[in-house]
Amino acid sequence: MTTTVYTMVAQHNYADVRPLLEAQLATLPENRAALSLLAYVAYQQQDFATASKCYETLARLYPSVTHYKVSYAQALLKANLYDEAMRACMTATNDPNFQSRVLKIQAQIKYDQDDLTTTRAIMEGVPTDDPDAIVMNACTLYKENQFEDAMAKFSEAVSVLGNQPFLSYNVALCYYRLKQYSIARRVTLEIIEKGIKDHIELDSYPDDPQQARTVGNSQMLRETALIEAFNLKSAIEFKMNSIETARDSNHDMPPRSESELDPITLHNTALLHMEEAPREGFEKLGFLLDILPDPTFGNLLILNCQYNRYNIAADLLAENPQLIQHLDPELADFMKALILREAAGSPQEAFVEFERMINKHVENLRKLAKQINDARVHKDKPETKQAMKLYEEAAEKFVPVVMNQAKIFWDRKDYAMVERILRQAMELCSENRVWKLNAAHVLFMQETRFVEAIKYYEPIVQANIDNILSVQAIVLANLCVSYIMTSANETAEDLMRRVEKEEENVSKESPNQKILTLCIVNLVIGTLYCSKGNFEFGILRVIKSLDNLQKKLDTDTWFYAKLCFLALCEALSKHMMVIKDTVYNEILAFLRQCDLYGRNIYAFAEDPTSDAKPRSVSQEARLIYKLLMKLRDG
Repeated sequence: MTTTVYTMVAQHNYADVRPLLEAQLATLPENRAALSLLAYVAYQQQDFATASKCYETLARLYPSVTHYKVSYAQALLKANLYDEAMRACMTATNDPNFQSRVLKIQAQIKYDQDDLTTTRAIMEGVPTDDPDAIVMNACTLYKENQFEDAMAKFSEAVSVLGNQPFLSYNVALCYYRLKQYSIARRVTLEIIEKGIKDHIELDSYPDDPQQARTVGNSQMLRETALIEAFNLKSAIEFKMNSIETARDSNHDMPPRSESELDPITLHNTALLHMEEAPREGFEKLGFLLDILPDPTFGNLLILNCQYNRYNIAADLLAENPQLIQHLDPELADFMKALILREAAGSPQEAFVEFERMINKHVENLRKLAKQINDARVHKDKPETKQAMKLYEEAAEKFVPVVMNQAKIFWDRKDYAMVERILRQAMELCSENRVWKLNAAHVLFMQETRFVEAIKYYEPIVQANIDNILSVQAIVLANLCVSYIMTSANETAEDLMRRVEKEEENVSKESPNQKILTLCIVNLVIGTLYCSKGNFEFGILRVIKSLDNLQKKLDTDTWFYAKLCFLALCEALSKHMMVIKDTVYNEILAFLRQCDLYGRNIYAFAEDPTSDAKPRSVSQEARLIYKLLMKLRDG
């Protein structure tokens, strides 16, 4: 029996050996060997609650053995029971052989509690050349946002300890925070390749769900830093807008059941799948709110606003004042202003809040602009580069504030005021892509400024002319409409032919890929003609845009198509116009096709908080069909 148990422990067969140890303790609850082995096994399985109970019993039964007291404190620390862990440390301070280890545990407790001053003070008692002291110094610098200094310390630790996965991961994390994404990604790939090569049993799920398994949360998995590396790789790809690749990274990590997922993985899974599973995403983030408040709280607020759930965002802020400390102060102010505009129904107060934030940003941007100018005068290239980087980052934060202040007037269709707000910010962010895009949109919406809108839209398209499908469809659509409204119809046709050719090329390579760029361009043009009263041409253009309905019909395309059909119904009901029977027949045939292919497509976005399912496209198509039949037959 003894040989069997020790062999299983040596082979890391913790799942099978644990029941044997528990059975032994059920008979002999104070058996030293069984307690010690179960504590070790539970710790390796990251069941720190059980490990701490075993070590507590051992420390009580054998008070002269300091090792048990220190291990008890370590297990309590891992279980996030900081006060209990600190008290356990105090019982082990008299043994000089364990003094350094006790100090490290106490420092870790204070570090986890974000008390960095006390962390540094405690670590002064540990020799500076101790590798753990170097690592703790690096971690402290990281928490203080001194990423370059932290990376230097982690690199120093690598030179002492060798290329350990957790050290490499922290180096990658520093590169990530410094926005050097390509280097960070390369380091994470090295960690993943080494981890899988050394431990093939940790490889990801097979494609066949019947073979799905779980590797659990073993100490071996933790030592490889594979989970951390996959999560960081996924975050890097998410930042670089490679959402599908980010999802692949999330899927490729060592397999675990959902109940075994760590908070970071669960958080990332929720974010990556919000688009297709918003309800589950909100549930996961809500579950994590108290476990992982940073960054869950901020992301939950942002997502609720993105899904127009401003009242829920307002409730989250009101009900969780203790979590506001986990928000960046600028984000907290931004959220409050958004909620004032949308949930509280106080656009004037929101305007004042946005204005206050804008003034702060402007002051900071002017200081940074002066730094750039001074550095150029002194021909200090490194300083110029650093100042420009800081300016770009500050501008990225400034632009959303300007846009959301402008949205107050956009919603009122006061486009002149929107233009005024954008022009006030022009000096500081005229090179920002988002600013240029919104400047183009506001000129376009005024319907008399198409020539000026073209000047903003054209450079965006020309910069991506060799990869035209990467341009937002609405930009291409608005540019085509602007060409048409300025009698440059041939230029519009040339652009549309280029889009069509590119779509054909992509379809040959990926036949099942849904591409809606040309569809949206035609929808916008059709809508334009309908708005001008030319329903026959406009409606037929809308129908043409949805050629090959199986691939092009979805919630968004149906939404804009039905607006044109409903506008036509309104005009017909008021006897403002008549249309030919041939046009009627084309519309009715199209609606029958929508009924056929739209049975499993929602007519509008699903509310992630509601159990009710939206109407299908099929249902709405039948309603419009009946309405048109009634109007036609009088």
